[in-house]
Amino acid sequence: MEGEIYNFMKVWLSVYISSCYCYFTSKIVPKGTKRLLLVLPIVGFFLYLPLKLFTINLGGPTAFFIAWLANFKLLLFAFGQGPLSSDPSISLSKFVALSCLPIKIQEKVTPKRLIEENPTQKSYLSDQNREKTSPEKLKEGLIYYAVMGIMLATLIRVYDYADYIHPKIILCLYCIHIYVSLEIILAMVATLARATLGLELEPHFNKPYLSTSLQDFWGRRWNLMVTGILRPTVYHPTLKIATRVIGREWATVPAVMVTFLVSGLMHDLMFFYMGRVRPTWEVTWFFVLHGFCLLVEIRLKKAFTDRCRVPRVIAGPLTIGFVVVTGVWLFFPQFIRCKADVRGLGEYAALGGFVKNAWRREIFK
Repeated sequence: MEGEIYNFMKVWLSVYISSCYCYFTSKIVPKGTKRLLLVLPIVGFFLYLPLKLFTINLGGPTAFFIAWLANFKLLLFAFGQGPLSSDPSISLSKFVALSCLPIKIQEKVTPKRLIEENPTQKSYLSDQNREKTSPEKLKEGLIYYAVMGIMLATLIRVYDYADYIHPKIILCLYCIHIYVSLEIILAMVATLARATLGLELEPHFNKPYLSTSLQDFWGRRWNLMVTGILRPTVYHPTLKIATRVIGREWATVPAVMVTFLVSGLMHDLMFFYMGRVRPTWEVTWFFVLHGFCLLVEIRLKKAFTDRCRVPRVIAGPLTIGFVVVTGVWLFFPQFIRCKADVRGLGEYAALGGFVKNAWRREIFK
């Protein structure tokens, strides 16, 4: 465990130095092809760095942060787009944090502008406007994440009795485990960044368990950092090209499918980093299936607008049920194949032993 922690520190020191290089490069090289050529070696380096880590709990988040999110941000940055590009330019500390951490500064956007850009965001905007910073809100957040922590600890204990539980139920528990783990990890990173930089950051999740459609789940509630980076890097360019070729009406079809395909491929890459197991592409097919079903859902909504609306009490369970069932079918087999569950639990125990031994050495020094 000590060796892994040492490698973890070296990896993140390399990430910091690389981010500084990109920041100062932008000061002397204009956006465009030249900057892209200087950024591409860092993109390749970020794809290599996660291979230096072998644990689930350190290697997995690191791969997600730098091999996916950071690389996509840097590609946008090469062309003067995305969260790393602004006028005036942001400071070095903010650049480094935004480039290698899953955070996004909360923009002050008027309701009119937001609704014009994306009419489906109207209800989400209303929810966000009601969630203002206050002592009560802070207390509510602390209670929420305390409950999340208790849920995670309970799940870890439940796995001790996995031999007495049906495998399909265990897979359903993994769905909850992944969501809770992501909520806690991303919230910890955001809290650290907020305290260090003094920024107001956008949320990572928006209560995905309340989703009433696949469009609602993937577009406005689940892992908003990924959604936010896939839109400018994949969806919008594909939509623009497709519009020229097949027209605006059908351009969303290839745009959505390519976006979900890229998401699937990147998830398969994340699983490779975690398990070093050859991908079977089931995870990619999971996202391709959801992209297709989302397109069908959009077409049905347009065809039956206001004439046949599914009640929320029915749409919600159907949506979450579909995500869980397809996840058990296509997503989690690769999760089991790379032994992420067994290794992850073993790492919790190893970390506990490491901390205990370090504490004892400190006491009896």
